Amino acid sequence: MLLTLHHPSESRRYYEQGHWRGESLYRLLEIHAQSRPDDVALRDAKRRLSWKALMAWVDRLGDQLAGLDLHRGERVAVWLPSRAESVVSLLACSRMGYVCCPSLHQNYTVREIITLLERSDARVLIAQKYYGADASRHDLGAAVSESNASAKTALRKILWVDESALTNPIDDRFCTLQDGYKSHREADFDPDKIVYLAFTSGTTGTPKGVMHSDNTLLANGRSMVKDWSHDHQTVLLSLSPMSHHIGTVAIEQQMVAGMELVLNDPRTEMHPVDWIEACAATYVMGVPTHAIDVLAELNQRKLNKLGRVKLFYMAGSPIPPELAAQFLSMGITPQNIYGMTENGSHQYTLPSDDERTIVETCGRSAAGFACVIVDAEDGNRVMPTNQIGEIASKGALLMLGYFDQQRATEKSFNREGWFLSGDLGTLDERGCLRIVGRKKDLVIRGGHNIHPTGVEHIALKHPNIVKAAAFGVADQRLGEKLCLAVIARDQGKLEPLEVLGQLAKHGLSKFDMPEYFLQLEQFPMTASGKILKRDLADQVKNGKLTPIAVRFKSVSSDKTQTQGS
Repeated sequence: MLLTLHHPSESRRYYEQGHWRGESLYRLLEIHAQSRPDDVALRDAKRRLSWKALMAWVDRLGDQLAGLDLHRGERVAVWLPSRAESVVSLLACSRMGYVCCPSLHQNYTVREIITLLERSDARVLIAQKYYGADASRHDLGAAVSESNASAKTALRKILWVDESALTNPIDDRFCTLQDGYKSHREADFDPDKIVYLAFTSGTTGTPKGVMHSDNTLLANGRSMVKDWSHDHQTVLLSLSPMSHHIGTVAIEQQMVAGMELVLNDPRTEMHPVDWIEACAATYVMGVPTHAIDVLAELNQRKLNKLGRVKLFYMAGSPIPPELAAQFLSMGITPQNIYGMTENGSHQYTLPSDDERTIVETCGRSAAGFACVIVDAEDGNRVMPTNQIGEIASKGALLMLGYFDQQRATEKSFNREGWFLSGDLGTLDERGCLRIVGRKKDLVIRGGHNIHPTGVEHIALKHPNIVKAAAFGVADQRLGEKLCLAVIARDQGKLEPLEVLGQLAKHGLSKFDMPEYFLQLEQFPMTASGKILKRDLADQVKNGKLTPIAVRFKSVSSDKTQTQGS
């Protein structure tokens, strides 16, 4: 049995307000397949599927999974790149009452996949041969069989989506698309069942398994589609992988609006700029890293237009204001998003917002959701407007708990039922959210709090810095000092003192100045595009990276002053 946070009175209220409805993901697929059977629903590098074709494939996979004697609520894990089968898998789970576990990322090793299969107690794994960090060197099927034999896992089948040889008894083929296929099995249309189990990307610790129902997912999609006036004419491209929650938010909107969803399938072998133009996307979703790379390519090609794109969604990490401003200058509205796997894209800007709101904030809460700021040390005390504290939220988009982790679930809520995010921010008089950073990212230098996100945003104003990460380095006397790591445009050489001067020029306080500097060619990243600052700090601690000690000098009243130490 899956223990959840379902609360009957809250559920009734969400239904009465229209945030939750009687439609599951699969039911919406069925509606589109009946009303617009030949319109395009899904595209990857090899296929462009109509709604009726997508439904036929989903039905066939549902029957294949049922033939493996799966019971309602059992887990189906998915380890795939962004290809049609990843969407088909989630929709088939919605149809049959199974729980889809899509958050098995490309950068995971076979050993890590075995651990997640054990933690989720999955019965089926849908996978692609040689996908993953070391899958070309380790036989996944053999590893699963060995794990099954020791009773760590209880997987029944691996369904491979490609044509590679089946070498283990546990191996089988993912069903092929068969036009006109009809299933005679009854569908599970319950929109309040658990349909989705995603493990968080874990930038601060061990990933937790987040549980969502069809309704908690679709509440987000309904709100975004309504607020941004999406419809069946929208062409949505997700640059984020379908293993990331942004990919799931894309599916939510696809199902609500009946729009075409295009996947960033590696098999296109195209730069994202070319794929955006080739698929005629009008709406692009991704993280700031995607946007930075797209803008760099446009600048390289001396282009000031991005195909037919009118809207660029950016979430997963704070958006540098300079990035948003560049899109606005091209006639593209950036959608500044804040959210988590636990609560979706719950905070976002609107098309009616002015430029300052879009560039500087993550907008207001989605319909059916609420956000407050609580004291970072006392999560039960709500902070006044414009005061920094921990971001807390609750409503129709919120997860239904962490899988098999009762204590972690309890610790994530305050006594009033607000979910504690671990992120720091402020809310202004309009309810617009500004992100300050992670609680655990906060650098405390001799009792002075330094918020790395603000330093990073100012660093990105430097014309030759394309990515920046600020983090704490241990100091025996002061506790911590701030280190700024950067990636230079075109891998050019940066002068540390010149960078500090630019930070001061753009308003960074001398008390927040970095005292260590690193220039790198690349950053360690999560699969969802977040910089792993914890890894950078660990590499400095272990001596794998050696930052340069730097000291900012300011001139005031004809007297040179140096930052106190």
